[in-house]
Amino acid sequence: MTEHAHADSHPHLPSDKELVLKVIPMPADTNGNGDIFGGWVMAQVDLAGSVLPARLICGRMATVAVNEFVFKQPVRVGDLLSFFAEVTRVGNTSMTVRVEVYAERMRAQGRYLKVTEASLTYVAIDDNGRPRPIARTMQA
Repeated sequence: MTEHAHADSHPHLPSDKELVLKVIPMPADTNGNGDIFGGWVMAQVDLAGSVLPARLICGRMATVAVNEFVFKQPVRVGDLLSFFAEVTRVGNTSMTVRVEVYAERMRAQGRYLKVTEASLTYVAIDDNGRPRPIARTMQA
C-alpha cells in the first residue's frame, strides 16, 4: 500500500481520544537513513502516554511495560506529530494507556497519516519506588 493510499484511509484525527502532545522532530533526531530514530519516537510516546495517568495517579509513577509498539510508517524531519491517548485499563496500582501517533507531513498540510501505535502500562509508586494503590475515588 502506498503512503498516499494509507493517508487517505486515515484522513481525520481521532475524536474519541485526547490530544496529549504535539511535537516536530528535528534533524538531530534522525537515524542513519535520514528518518526519525525509532528510539526518539518511543521516548515521545512514553511522555504522551504518561499524561492521562498523571491526572489519576496524583504522584510518582513509572513506566513498567511497553505492551505493544508498532511503527507503521517512517517519521520525517519536519512532520507535525500529534499524539492521542486513552486509558484502556485501570487496576489497583497500574494503568494501561493506548497511544496513537499521526503525522502531518510538511508538504501535505491537513492530511494525516498514522505512523505509530503503542500500549504502555504505568504504575503508581511511593517515595521508596514501591507500587502503591491508585485512589479508588480518582479512577475513571
